[in-house]
Amino acid sequence: MSIFIGGAWAYANGSLHLGHISSLLSGDILARYYRQKGEDVLYVSGSDCNGTPITVRARQEGVAPNVIADRYHSEFEDCFSSLGFSYDVYTRTDTEHHHRHVQEIFLELLEKGLIYKKESEQTYCDHCEQFLPDRYVEGICPVCKKPSRGDQCDNCSTILEPLELLERKCKICGHEPTTRSTEHFYFSLSSFQNVLETYTQEADDNNRWRDNAISLTKRYLKEGLQDRAVSRDLPIGVSVPVEGYEEKKIYVWIEAVSGYYTASRLRAEQTGQDDFAFWNASTRSYYVHGKDNIPFHSIIWPAILAGLEKEPLPTHIVSNEYLTLEKKKLSTSKNWAVWVPDILERYDPDSIRYFLTINAPENRDADFSWKEFIYSHNSELLGAYGNFVNRTLKFIEKSFDGVIPDNNITSSIQEKVSELYEEVGRCIETTAFKQGLEKSFELVRFSNKYFDERQPWTQVKDDPEECRQTLADCVYLIANLANILTPFLPFSSEKVKKLIRAEVTGWNPFVINSQTLSKVEPLFERIDTARIDEELARLNEQLLK
Repeated sequence: MSIFIGGAWAYANGSLHLGHISSLLSGDILARYYRQKGEDVLYVSGSDCNGTPITVRARQEGVAPNVIADRYHSEFEDCFSSLGFSYDVYTRTDTEHHHRHVQEIFLELLEKGLIYKKESEQTYCDHCEQFLPDRYVEGICPVCKKPSRGDQCDNCSTILEPLELLERKCKICGHEPTTRSTEHFYFSLSSFQNVLETYTQEADDNNRWRDNAISLTKRYLKEGLQDRAVSRDLPIGVSVPVEGYEEKKIYVWIEAVSGYYTASRLRAEQTGQDDFAFWNASTRSYYVHGKDNIPFHSIIWPAILAGLEKEPLPTHIVSNEYLTLEKKKLSTSKNWAVWVPDILERYDPDSIRYFLTINAPENRDADFSWKEFIYSHNSELLGAYGNFVNRTLKFIEKSFDGVIPDNNITSSIQEKVSELYEEVGRCIETTAFKQGLEKSFELVRFSNKYFDERQPWTQVKDDPEECRQTLADCVYLIANLANILTPFLPFSSEKVKKLIRAEVTGWNPFVINSQTLSKVEPLFERIDTARIDEELARLNEQLLK
Protein backbone atom coordinates (compact mmCIF):
# COMPACT_ATOMS: atom_id res chain seq x y z
CA MET A 1 0.00 0.00 0.00
CA SER A 2 1.22 3.53 -0.81
CA ILE A 3 0.98 6.07 2.00
CA PHE A 4 1.20 9.80 1.29
CA ILE A 5 1.59 12.15 4.26
CA GLY A 6 1.56 15.91 3.85
CA GLY A 7 2.47 18.22 6.72
CA ALA A 8 1.24 21.82 6.54
CA TRP A 9 3.82 24.36 5.33
CA ALA A 10 4.77 26.98 7.91
CA TYR A 11 5.39 30.58 6.85
CA ALA A 12 9.12 31.32 6.96
CA ASN A 13 8.62 34.66 8.67
CA GLY A 14 9.43 33.77 12.28
CA SER A 15 10.49 30.92 14.55
CA LEU A 16 8.34 27.85 15.09
CA HIS A 17 6.48 27.62 18.39
CA LEU A 18 4.95 24.63 20.16
CA GLY A 19 1.57 25.30 18.54
CA HIS A 20 3.14 24.50 15.16
CA ILE A 21 4.71 21.30 16.43
CA SER A 22 1.52 20.24 18.19
CA SER A 23 -0.38 20.37 14.89
CA LEU A 24 2.37 18.71 12.80
CA LEU A 25 3.85 15.99 15.02
CA SER A 26 1.25 13.35 14.12
CA GLY A 27 2.58 13.36 10.55
CA ASP A 28 5.91 11.99 11.73
CA ILE A 29 4.21 9.39 13.95
CA LEU A 30 2.28 8.18 10.90
CA ALA A 31 5.36 8.10 8.66
CA ARG A 32 7.47 6.17 11.16
CA TYR A 33 4.70 3.69 11.88
CA TYR A 34 3.94 2.90 8.24
CA ARG A 35 7.64 2.53 7.44
CA GLN A 36 7.94 0.02 10.31
CA LYS A 37 5.07 -1.90 8.73
CA GLY A 38 7.00 -2.00 5.47
CA GLU A 39 4.64 0.25 3.50
CA ASP A 40 5.76 2.58 0.72
CA VAL A 41 5.72 6.00 2.41
CA LEU A 42 6.17 9.52 1.07
CA TYR A 43 6.18 12.18 3.81
CA VAL A 44 6.56 15.76 2.55
CA SER A 45 6.39 19.34 3.66
CA GLY A 46 8.36 22.56 3.37
CA SER A 47 8.61 26.23 4.20
CA ASP A 48 6.17 28.70 2.68
CA CYS A 49 8.58 31.34 1.41
CA ASN A 50 6.18 33.27 -0.85
CA GLY A 51 3.54 34.44 1.61
CA THR A 52 2.63 37.96 2.61
CA PRO A 53 3.85 37.43 6.21
CA ILE A 54 7.41 37.21 4.85
CA THR A 55 7.17 40.53 3.00
CA VAL A 56 5.69 42.10 6.15
CA ARG A 57 8.65 40.87 8.23
CA ALA A 58 11.15 41.95 5.56
CA ARG A 59 9.63 45.43 5.45
CA GLN A 60 9.84 45.66 9.26
CA GLU A 61 13.52 44.69 9.26
CA GLY A 62 14.43 46.65 6.14
CA VAL A 63 15.81 43.62 4.30
CA ALA A 64 14.90 41.68 1.17
CA PRO A 65 12.21 38.97 1.57
CA ASN A 66 14.66 36.21 0.59
CA VAL A 67 16.85 37.12 3.60
CA ILE A 68 13.91 36.38 5.92
CA ALA A 69 12.92 33.23 4.02
CA ASP A 70 16.48 31.85 4.02
CA ARG A 71 16.91 32.51 7.74
CA TYR A 72 13.77 30.77 8.88
CA HIS A 73 13.81 27.94 6.35
CA SER A 74 17.23 26.97 7.67
CA GLU A 75 16.00 27.27 11.26
CA PHE A 76 12.93 25.15 10.46
CA GLU A 77 15.12 22.41 8.99
CA ASP A 78 17.26 22.35 12.15
CA CYS A 79 14.21 22.28 14.46
CA PHE A 80 12.41 19.51 12.61
CA SER A 81 15.59 17.45 12.44
CA SER A 82 16.26 17.91 16.17
CA LEU A 83 12.70 16.81 16.95
CA GLY A 84 13.10 13.71 14.82
CA PHE A 85 10.74 14.63 11.98
CA SER A 86 11.55 12.11 9.25
CA TYR A 87 10.47 13.96 6.11
CA ASP A 88 11.32 12.28 2.83
CA VAL A 89 11.21 15.74 1.26
CA TYR A 90 11.38 19.06 3.07
CA THR A 91 11.55 21.83 0.50
CA ARG A 92 10.46 25.45 0.01
CA THR A 93 8.00 27.33 -2.19
CA ASP A 94 10.48 29.77 -3.73
CA THR A 95 12.36 27.15 -5.74
CA GLU A 96 12.32 27.10 -9.53
CA HIS A 97 10.97 23.54 -9.36
CA HIS A 98 7.94 24.55 -7.28
CA HIS A 99 7.22 27.62 -9.41
CA ARG A 100 7.37 25.62 -12.64
CA HIS A 101 5.00 22.88 -11.49
CA VAL A 102 2.53 25.33 -9.90
CA GLN A 103 2.41 27.19 -13.21
CA GLU A 104 1.71 23.87 -14.97
CA ILE A 105 -1.22 23.26 -12.59
CA PHE A 106 -2.51 26.80 -13.23
CA LEU A 107 -2.32 26.36 -17.02
CA GLU A 108 -4.03 22.97 -16.93
CA LEU A 109 -6.94 24.37 -14.91
CA LEU A 110 -7.06 27.38 -17.26
CA GLU A 111 -7.14 25.11 -20.31
CA LYS A 112 -10.02 23.14 -18.81
CA GLY A 113 -12.01 26.32 -18.27
CA LEU A 114 -11.80 26.05 -14.48
CA ILE A 115 -9.83 29.31 -14.24
CA TYR A 116 -11.15 32.43 -15.90
CA LYS A 117 -10.49 36.20 -15.96
CA LYS A 118 -12.76 38.70 -14.25
CA GLU A 119 -12.67 42.43 -13.47
CA SER A 120 -13.07 43.04 -9.74
CA GLU A 121 -12.65 45.64 -7.02
CA GLN A 122 -9.55 45.18 -4.86
CA THR A 123 -8.31 47.02 -1.81
CA TYR A 124 -5.71 49.68 -2.62
CA CYS A 125 -3.74 51.85 -0.21
CA ASP A 126 -3.29 55.37 -1.57
CA HIS A 127 -0.75 56.09 1.15
CA CYS A 128 1.45 53.07 0.30
CA GLU A 129 0.60 53.34 -3.40
CA GLN A 130 -0.07 49.62 -3.88
CA PHE A 131 -2.77 47.00 -4.07
CA LEU A 132 -2.91 45.27 -0.71
CA PRO A 133 -2.45 41.52 -0.31
CA ASP A 134 -5.32 40.06 1.70
CA ARG A 135 -3.25 39.68 4.87
CA TYR A 136 -2.26 43.36 4.65
CA VAL A 137 -5.91 44.28 5.24
CA GLU A 138 -7.13 44.13 8.84
CA GLY A 139 -10.51 44.89 10.32
CA ILE A 140 -13.57 43.33 11.94
CA CYS A 141 -15.02 40.00 10.81
CA PRO A 142 -18.55 40.54 9.43
CA VAL A 143 -19.65 37.17 10.87
CA CYS A 144 -18.39 37.08 14.48
CA LYS A 145 -17.46 40.78 14.83
CA LYS A 146 -13.97 39.90 16.15
CA PRO A 147 -10.68 41.36 14.85
CA SER A 148 -9.69 39.62 11.64
CA ARG A 149 -7.43 39.79 8.60
CA GLY A 150 -8.54 39.92 5.01
CA ASP A 151 -8.24 36.27 4.03
CA GLN A 152 -9.63 34.36 7.00
CA CYS A 153 -10.99 34.96 10.49
CA ASP A 154 -8.97 33.05 13.08
CA ASN A 155 -11.84 33.32 15.56
CA CYS A 156 -14.71 31.76 13.57
CA SER A 157 -12.72 30.26 10.64
CA THR A 158 -14.75 32.11 8.00
CA ILE A 159 -12.90 32.44 4.69
CA LEU A 160 -13.06 36.12 3.73
CA GLU A 161 -12.34 38.60 1.00
CA PRO A 162 -10.74 41.88 2.19
CA LEU A 163 -13.71 43.98 1.07
CA GLU A 164 -15.98 42.00 3.39
CA LEU A 165 -14.12 43.27 6.48
CA LEU A 166 -15.64 46.03 8.57
CA GLU A 167 -13.50 49.00 9.67
CA ARG A 168 -10.73 48.08 7.21
CA LYS A 169 -7.21 49.43 7.62
CA CYS A 170 -3.85 48.87 5.94
CA LYS A 171 -1.53 46.68 8.04
CA ILE A 172 1.49 48.62 6.77
CA CYS A 173 0.51 52.22 7.49
CA GLY A 174 -2.76 52.00 9.40
CA HIS A 175 -4.71 54.15 6.91
CA GLU A 176 -8.09 53.10 5.57
CA PRO A 177 -7.65 51.55 2.11
CA THR A 178 -9.73 52.49 -0.90
CA THR A 179 -10.75 50.24 -3.78
CA ARG A 180 -9.62 50.07 -7.38
CA SER A 181 -10.75 47.98 -10.27
CA THR A 182 -8.29 45.36 -11.53
CA GLU A 183 -8.42 42.19 -13.57
CA HIS A 184 -7.68 38.87 -11.91
CA PHE A 185 -8.00 35.16 -12.54
CA TYR A 186 -10.67 33.21 -10.66
CA PHE A 187 -11.01 29.51 -9.86
CA SER A 188 -14.45 28.02 -10.47
CA LEU A 189 -14.78 26.57 -6.97
CA SER A 190 -18.57 26.70 -7.16
CA SER A 191 -18.58 24.08 -9.92
CA PHE A 192 -17.30 21.50 -7.41
CA GLN A 193 -20.18 21.96 -4.93
CA ASN A 194 -21.80 18.58 -5.65
CA VAL A 195 -18.49 16.71 -5.91
CA LEU A 196 -17.33 18.04 -2.55
CA GLU A 197 -20.67 17.38 -0.85
CA THR A 198 -20.48 13.71 -1.86
CA TYR A 199 -16.78 13.54 -0.95
CA THR A 200 -17.34 15.07 2.51
CA GLN A 201 -20.28 12.80 3.29
CA GLU A 202 -18.23 9.72 2.37
CA ALA A 203 -15.43 10.91 4.67
CA ASP A 204 -17.99 11.39 7.46
CA ASP A 205 -19.58 7.98 6.88
CA ASN A 206 -16.17 6.29 7.05
CA ASN A 207 -14.91 8.31 10.06
CA ARG A 208 -11.79 9.37 8.17
CA TRP A 209 -11.74 13.03 9.21
CA ARG A 210 -11.66 14.71 12.57
CA ASP A 211 -15.02 16.10 13.73
CA ASN A 212 -13.83 19.70 13.39
CA ALA A 213 -13.01 19.15 9.71
CA ILE A 214 -16.39 17.54 9.02
CA SER A 215 -18.43 20.23 10.78
CA LEU A 216 -16.51 23.18 9.33
CA THR A 217 -16.51 21.77 5.79
CA LYS A 218 -20.23 21.03 5.91
CA ARG A 219 -20.80 24.60 7.11
CA TYR A 220 -18.97 26.02 4.10
CA LEU A 221 -20.83 23.70 1.75
CA LYS A 222 -24.18 24.63 3.27
CA GLU A 223 -23.40 28.32 2.75
CA GLY A 224 -22.57 27.51 -0.91
CA LEU A 225 -19.09 27.62 -2.46
CA GLN A 226 -18.06 30.82 -4.20
CA ASP A 227 -15.51 31.24 -6.98
CA ARG A 228 -12.29 32.69 -5.61
CA ALA A 229 -9.50 34.80 -7.03
CA VAL A 230 -6.35 32.82 -7.82
CA SER A 231 -4.13 35.78 -8.67
CA ARG A 232 -3.04 38.82 -6.71
CA ASP A 233 -0.90 41.92 -7.17
CA LEU A 234 2.01 40.80 -4.98
CA PRO A 235 5.73 41.62 -4.90
CA ILE A 236 6.92 38.00 -4.61
CA GLY A 237 5.52 34.62 -5.52
CA VAL A 238 4.77 32.43 -8.54
CA SER A 239 4.15 34.57 -11.62
CA VAL A 240 0.95 34.01 -13.58
CA PRO A 241 2.13 32.17 -16.74
CA VAL A 242 -0.11 34.10 -19.12
CA GLU A 243 1.22 36.73 -21.52
CA GLY A 244 0.53 40.22 -20.24
CA TYR A 245 -0.15 39.05 -16.68
CA GLU A 246 3.36 38.04 -15.59
CA GLU A 247 3.49 40.80 -12.95
CA LYS A 248 0.58 39.20 -11.12
CA LYS A 249 1.26 36.29 -8.78
CA ILE A 250 -0.66 33.06 -8.23
CA TYR A 251 -2.51 33.47 -4.96
CA VAL A 252 -1.06 31.59 -1.98
CA TRP A 253 -4.16 29.51 -1.27
CA ILE A 254 -3.81 27.64 -4.57
CA GLU A 255 -0.02 27.87 -4.77
CA ALA A 256 0.90 26.64 -1.27
CA VAL A 257 -1.37 23.58 -1.19
CA SER A 258 0.01 22.61 -4.59
CA GLY A 259 3.30 22.16 -2.74
CA TYR A 260 2.20 18.69 -1.71
CA TYR A 261 2.22 17.66 -5.35
CA THR A 262 5.33 19.63 -6.34
CA ALA A 263 7.23 18.08 -3.42
CA SER A 264 6.24 14.59 -4.56
CA ARG A 265 7.41 15.47 -8.08
CA LEU A 266 10.72 16.65 -6.61
CA ARG A 267 11.15 13.32 -4.84
CA ALA A 268 10.39 11.47 -8.06
CA GLU A 269 12.99 13.50 -9.96
CA GLN A 270 15.60 13.00 -7.23
CA THR A 271 15.13 9.24 -7.15
CA GLY A 272 14.45 8.69 -10.84
CA GLN A 273 11.05 7.22 -10.02
CA ASP A 274 7.52 7.96 -11.18
CA ASP A 275 5.43 9.88 -8.63
CA PHE A 276 2.29 8.10 -9.89
CA ALA A 277 2.64 5.58 -7.04
CA PHE A 278 1.38 8.23 -4.61
CA TRP A 279 -1.29 9.79 -6.84
CA ASN A 280 -3.66 6.96 -7.67
CA ALA A 281 -6.92 5.59 -6.29
CA SER A 282 -5.27 3.01 -4.02
CA THR A 283 -3.11 5.54 -2.12
CA ARG A 284 -4.02 6.33 1.48
CA SER A 285 -3.28 10.00 2.09
CA TYR A 286 -3.03 11.92 5.37
CA TYR A 287 -3.00 15.73 5.49
CA VAL A 288 -1.76 17.01 8.85
CA HIS A 289 -2.39 20.60 9.96
CA GLY A 290 -4.02 22.94 12.45
CA LYS A 291 -7.68 23.90 12.64
CA ASP A 292 -7.16 27.19 10.80
CA ASN A 293 -6.03 25.28 7.70
CA ILE A 294 -9.04 22.96 7.42
CA PRO A 295 -10.84 24.56 4.41
CA PHE A 296 -7.64 24.64 2.37
CA HIS A 297 -7.28 20.86 2.80
CA SER A 298 -10.92 19.76 2.84
CA ILE A 299 -12.32 22.04 0.09
CA ILE A 300 -9.73 23.92 -1.96
CA TRP A 301 -7.08 21.22 -2.46
CA PRO A 302 -9.67 18.49 -3.18
CA ALA A 303 -11.32 20.82 -5.72
CA ILE A 304 -7.96 21.45 -7.42
CA LEU A 305 -7.22 17.71 -7.51
CA ALA A 306 -10.70 16.97 -8.86
CA GLY A 307 -10.18 19.63 -11.52
CA LEU A 308 -6.87 18.05 -12.49
CA GLU A 309 -8.48 14.60 -12.37
CA LYS A 310 -5.77 13.41 -10.01
CA GLU A 311 -6.35 10.83 -7.30
CA PRO A 312 -6.68 10.42 -4.49
CA LEU A 313 -8.55 13.29 -2.94
CA PRO A 314 -7.31 13.51 0.69
CA THR A 315 -8.53 10.35 2.42
CA HIS A 316 -7.65 11.44 5.98
CA ILE A 317 -7.85 15.04 7.23
CA VAL A 318 -5.83 15.23 10.46
CA SER A 319 -6.82 18.64 11.80
CA ASN A 320 -5.85 19.55 15.35
CA GLU A 321 -7.54 22.11 17.54
CA TYR A 322 -5.42 24.85 19.14
CA LEU A 323 -2.70 24.64 21.77
CA THR A 324 -2.89 27.24 24.52
CA LEU A 325 -0.02 28.27 26.79
CA GLU A 326 -0.53 28.45 30.53
CA LYS A 327 -4.31 28.66 29.86
CA LYS A 328 -3.90 31.66 27.56
CA LYS A 329 -4.02 31.88 23.76
CA LEU A 330 -0.63 31.76 22.05
CA SER A 331 0.34 35.15 20.64
CA THR A 332 3.42 35.62 18.49
CA SER A 333 2.88 39.40 18.37
CA LYS A 334 2.92 39.59 22.17
CA ASN A 335 5.74 37.03 22.42
CA TRP A 336 3.49 34.73 24.46
CA ALA A 337 4.87 31.48 23.07
CA VAL A 338 7.35 28.72 23.75
CA TRP A 339 9.72 28.93 20.81
CA VAL A 340 11.00 25.62 19.46
CA PRO A 341 14.71 26.58 19.10
CA ASP A 342 14.59 27.72 22.73
CA ILE A 343 12.99 24.62 24.27
CA LEU A 344 15.25 22.32 22.27
CA GLU A 345 18.29 23.91 23.90
CA ARG A 346 17.17 22.71 27.34
CA TYR A 347 14.98 19.63 27.00
CA ASP A 348 15.03 16.15 25.50
CA PRO A 349 13.17 16.00 22.15
CA ASP A 350 11.32 12.86 23.28
CA SER A 351 10.03 14.76 26.32
CA ILE A 352 8.57 17.36 23.95
CA ARG A 353 7.14 14.68 21.63
CA TYR A 354 5.63 12.76 24.55
CA PHE A 355 3.91 15.75 26.11
CA LEU A 356 2.55 17.13 22.84
CA THR A 357 1.14 13.69 21.95
CA ILE A 358 -0.32 12.66 25.30
CA ASN A 359 -1.85 16.17 25.57
CA ALA A 360 -2.60 16.59 21.86
CA PRO A 361 -5.50 18.90 20.90
CA GLU A 362 -7.05 16.14 18.80
CA ASN A 363 -10.68 16.92 19.61
CA ARG A 364 -10.52 20.01 21.79
CA ASP A 365 -8.02 22.72 22.67
CA ALA A 366 -5.16 21.53 24.88
CA ASP A 367 -2.83 23.47 27.16
CA PHE A 368 0.93 23.51 27.50
CA SER A 369 1.94 24.21 31.08
CA TRP A 370 5.52 24.14 32.29
CA LYS A 371 4.42 22.43 35.51
CA GLU A 372 2.59 19.66 33.65
CA PHE A 373 5.41 19.29 31.13
CA ILE A 374 8.06 18.77 33.82
CA TYR A 375 5.87 16.58 36.02
CA SER A 376 4.89 14.41 33.05
CA HIS A 377 8.56 13.91 32.16
CA ASN A 378 9.51 12.99 35.71
CA SER A 379 6.54 10.72 36.43
CA GLU A 380 5.89 9.01 33.08
CA LEU A 381 9.07 9.04 31.01
CA LEU A 382 11.54 8.83 33.88
CA GLY A 383 9.51 7.37 36.75
CA ALA A 384 7.56 4.75 34.79
CA TYR A 385 9.21 3.91 31.46
CA GLY A 386 12.82 4.85 32.21
CA ASN A 387 12.61 3.28 35.65
CA PHE A 388 11.37 -0.06 34.30
CA VAL A 389 14.08 -0.21 31.66
CA ASN A 390 16.83 0.82 34.07
CA ARG A 391 15.89 -1.42 37.02
CA THR A 392 15.54 -4.49 34.79
CA LEU A 393 18.75 -4.03 32.85
CA LYS A 394 20.76 -2.96 35.90
CA PHE A 395 19.61 -6.12 37.69
CA ILE A 396 20.77 -8.28 34.75
CA GLU A 397 24.05 -6.37 34.67
CA LYS A 398 24.62 -6.94 38.38
CA SER A 399 23.27 -10.48 38.89
CA PHE A 400 23.82 -12.17 35.53
CA ASP A 401 26.98 -10.41 34.25
CA GLY A 402 24.85 -8.48 31.77
CA VAL A 403 23.72 -11.60 29.87
CA ILE A 404 20.03 -11.64 28.94
CA PRO A 405 18.35 -14.92 30.02
CA ASP A 406 17.10 -17.01 27.09
CA ASN A 407 13.99 -18.56 28.70
CA ASN A 408 10.82 -19.01 26.65
CA ILE A 409 8.54 -16.03 27.20
CA THR A 410 5.44 -16.52 29.36
CA SER A 411 2.44 -16.98 27.04
CA SER A 412 0.23 -14.42 28.82
CA ILE A 413 2.98 -11.79 28.37
CA GLN A 414 3.25 -12.64 24.68
CA GLU A 415 -0.52 -12.28 24.24
CA LYS A 416 -0.52 -8.90 25.97
CA VAL A 417 2.27 -7.61 23.72
CA SER A 418 0.65 -8.98 20.57
CA GLU A 419 -2.64 -7.26 21.47
CA LEU A 420 -0.79 -3.98 22.03
CA TYR A 421 0.73 -4.03 18.53
CA GLU A 422 -2.76 -4.43 17.09
CA GLU A 423 -4.36 -1.78 19.30
CA VAL A 424 -1.66 0.86 18.84
CA GLY A 425 -1.49 0.20 15.10
CA ARG A 426 -5.24 0.69 14.85
CA CYS A 427 -5.02 3.91 16.87
CA ILE A 428 -2.29 5.35 14.66
CA GLU A 429 -4.03 4.42 11.41
CA THR A 430 -7.27 6.06 12.61
CA THR A 431 -5.29 9.13 13.85
CA ALA A 432 -6.04 8.50 17.55
CA PHE A 433 -2.41 9.12 18.50
CA LYS A 434 -3.07 10.14 22.09
CA GLN A 435 -4.97 6.92 22.71
CA GLY A 436 -2.19 4.88 21.13
CA LEU A 437 0.41 6.41 23.44
CA GLU A 438 -1.87 5.97 26.46
CA LYS A 439 -2.29 2.26 25.68
CA SER A 440 1.49 1.88 25.38
CA PHE A 441 2.00 3.38 28.81
CA GLU A 442 -0.64 1.09 30.28
CA LEU A 443 1.77 -1.72 29.38
CA VAL A 444 4.62 0.26 30.97
CA ARG A 445 2.65 0.38 34.21
CA PHE A 446 1.78 -3.31 33.94
CA SER A 447 5.47 -4.08 33.41
CA ASN A 448 6.55 -2.22 36.55
CA LYS A 449 3.86 -4.01 38.53
CA TYR A 450 4.97 -7.38 37.12
CA PHE A 451 8.58 -6.67 38.14
CA ASP A 452 7.48 -5.68 41.67
CA GLU A 453 5.19 -8.70 42.14
CA ARG A 454 7.77 -11.20 40.86
CA GLN A 455 10.48 -9.72 43.15
CA PRO A 456 13.56 -10.84 41.21
CA TRP A 457 15.79 -9.58 44.04
CA THR A 458 14.28 -12.38 46.17
CA GLN A 459 14.02 -14.93 43.37
CA VAL A 460 17.71 -14.65 42.53
CA LYS A 461 18.48 -16.19 45.94
CA ASP A 462 15.52 -18.53 46.42
CA ASP A 463 14.78 -19.67 42.87
CA PRO A 464 17.33 -18.53 40.26
CA GLU A 465 15.44 -20.18 37.39
CA GLU A 466 12.27 -18.24 38.22
CA CYS A 467 14.40 -15.10 38.38
CA ARG A 468 15.70 -15.84 34.89
CA GLN A 469 12.11 -16.24 33.72
CA THR A 470 11.10 -12.92 35.23
CA LEU A 471 14.00 -11.09 33.60
CA ALA A 472 13.47 -12.74 30.21
CA ASP A 473 9.84 -11.63 30.33
CA CYS A 474 10.83 -8.11 31.35
CA VAL A 475 13.42 -7.77 28.55
CA TYR A 476 10.77 -9.02 26.12
CA LEU A 477 8.45 -6.28 27.39
CA ILE A 478 11.21 -3.66 27.16
CA ALA A 479 12.19 -4.64 23.61
CA ASN A 480 8.64 -4.58 22.31
CA LEU A 481 7.71 -1.43 24.18
CA ALA A 482 10.68 0.32 22.58
CA ASN A 483 9.57 -0.94 19.18
CA ILE A 484 5.94 0.11 19.65
CA LEU A 485 7.04 3.50 21.00
CA THR A 486 9.42 4.16 18.07
CA PRO A 487 6.88 6.29 16.12
CA PHE A 488 6.21 8.35 19.25
CA LEU A 489 9.61 8.45 20.99
CA PRO A 490 12.26 7.64 18.37
CA PHE A 491 15.31 8.80 20.32
CA SER A 492 14.75 6.85 23.55
CA SER A 493 13.53 3.84 21.55
CA GLU A 494 16.82 3.82 19.67
CA LYS A 495 18.72 4.01 22.99
CA VAL A 496 16.81 1.00 24.34
CA LYS A 497 17.44 -1.03 21.20
CA LYS A 498 21.16 -0.31 21.49
CA LEU A 499 21.18 -1.29 25.17
CA ILE A 500 19.67 -4.71 24.42
CA ARG A 501 21.35 -4.99 20.98
CA ALA A 502 18.02 -5.28 19.14
CA GLU A 503 18.09 -4.58 15.42
CA VAL A 504 14.44 -5.34 14.66
CA THR A 505 12.41 -2.58 12.95
CA GLY A 506 9.13 -4.25 11.92
CA TRP A 507 5.68 -3.95 13.53
CA ASN A 508 5.51 -7.41 15.09
CA PRO A 509 6.41 -8.98 18.46
CA PHE A 510 9.97 -10.29 18.64
CA VAL A 511 12.22 -12.05 21.15
CA ILE A 512 15.72 -10.94 22.15
CA ASN A 513 18.26 -13.75 21.99
CA SER A 514 20.59 -14.46 24.87
CA GLN A 515 23.32 -11.85 24.54
CA THR A 516 25.32 -9.38 26.57
CA LEU A 517 23.85 -5.96 27.23
CA SER A 518 25.61 -2.77 26.26
CA LYS A 519 26.66 -0.60 29.21
CA VAL A 520 23.41 0.41 30.91
CA GLU A 521 22.82 4.16 31.00
CA PRO A 522 19.67 5.96 32.21
CA LEU A 523 17.12 6.67 29.47
CA PHE A 524 16.11 10.00 30.98
CA GLU A 525 17.43 12.45 33.57
CA ARG A 526 15.23 13.93 36.27
CA ILE A 527 14.25 17.58 35.72
CA ASP A 528 14.53 19.67 38.88
CA THR A 529 11.05 21.01 39.69
CA ALA A 530 12.66 24.37 40.48
CA ARG A 531 12.81 24.74 36.69
CA ILE A 532 9.04 25.31 36.66
CA ASP A 533 9.37 28.72 38.30
CA GLU A 534 12.44 29.50 36.18
CA GLU A 535 10.54 28.78 32.96
CA LEU A 536 7.50 30.76 34.04
CA ALA A 537 9.74 33.70 34.89
CA ARG A 538 11.46 33.40 31.50
CA LEU A 539 8.06 33.31 29.78
CA ASN A 540 6.83 36.42 31.55
CA GLU A 541 10.09 38.27 30.92
CA GLN A 542 9.89 37.66 27.18
CA LEU A 543 6.28 38.92 27.25
CA LEU A 544 7.58 42.31 28.36
CA LYS A 545 10.11 42.57 25.52
